[in-house]
Amino acid sequence: MSAILRAAVNEVTHVRQYQPGRVVSASKVVDMRSDTVTRPSPAMRKVMAEAVVGDDVYGEDVTVNELERKCAEYFGKESALFVLSGSMGNLLAVMSHCGMRGSEMIVGQQAHMHRWEQGGYAQLAGVSATTLVNEPDGTIALDAIETAVRDGTDFHQPTTQLLCLENTHNYRGGVAITIDYMQKVRTLADKYGFRVHIDGARLINAAVALGVSADKLVADADSVQMCFSKGLGAPMGSILCGDKAFIERARRSRKAVGGGWRQAGILAAAASMALENGVHTVTRDHANAVRLATELNRLASDKFLVNMNTLQTNIIMVQLRSNDAAVLCEKLGAMDPAVLCSPFDADRIRLVTHCDIQDSDIDVVVNAFAKL
Repeated sequence: MSAILRAAVNEVTHVRQYQPGRVVSASKVVDMRSDTVTRPSPAMRKVMAEAVVGDDVYGEDVTVNELERKCAEYFGKESALFVLSGSMGNLLAVMSHCGMRGSEMIVGQQAHMHRWEQGGYAQLAGVSATTLVNEPDGTIALDAIETAVRDGTDFHQPTTQLLCLENTHNYRGGVAITIDYMQKVRTLADKYGFRVHIDGARLINAAVALGVSADKLVADADSVQMCFSKGLGAPMGSILCGDKAFIERARRSRKAVGGGWRQAGILAAAASMALENGVHTVTRDHANAVRLATELNRLASDKFLVNMNTLQTNIIMVQLRSNDAAVLCEKLGAMDPAVLCSPFDADRIRLVTHCDIQDSDIDVVVNAFAKL
């Protein structure tokens, strides 16, 4: 190995072991902070290297075009747009659905779009939000939505243009929202004339958990965004799907927020492979999550417990009997082997299975928790 290549490998290893505030120097690191930490497999790197590319701003990248066609079909929508990230996809959905600045959307208080996307809907789209409580199953109560809708007859108030839902719901532990609920939401949307957008960052996880196809799960939504870099193993990129007019508006807005890209087929090739393997990938992740949660509960610890009734996908919420989640995460990261995980709030630790987690890694995590 050349000196330059060796230095590059060392740098990547250093970054891989990074945790906010320090560098982990353990013999082995199991990173379960998120399913965003995965690296492209050798097979994925190969298809990226061999991708046929062009200038996507001119609409000439055939690999991007094929990915968009494939995703539109996969989600049962007319058209699709490949974008940089889930946050960008969600922002473009708000901009394209709401149109006039000063309109309003309804979103859950614990939704990713509200909590972790820097308020882009207000900051960049000029749209205000009514935030409603997310129920334990990730939904928003139908009567709460109906009460919150404002029809614009009073010019003192904004007009409700959009309802945003999240599936799976991150803050509620990766729970999946059902088709039945979506059908009831559609009835409300048709009654009051607002649109429905799904932040489906982990939508394939939801589809697998519910045993339904992705297109049926979003059939009652006007648009859906899904990440290729969460759970599916691609390095970056998301897809936004909807009708043709919606996607054309989103494409125009994408340029305005700096999302026009050139030979993006390199990334689209990875995304396409991730989509093709998606059901298999997340099915394995779900099985690993159940195994890990079961083993943690077998420890019969007086410090923590996993509620198996709310474990549906690849997100494991470890409920602590104290408010020291950050301290325990520090301890787990300081062990050798080290386990990297996230203090989700004061009394919950989040563990996320993903395609880079092997069977032996589950054993490492269980042993680390046993030491606590």
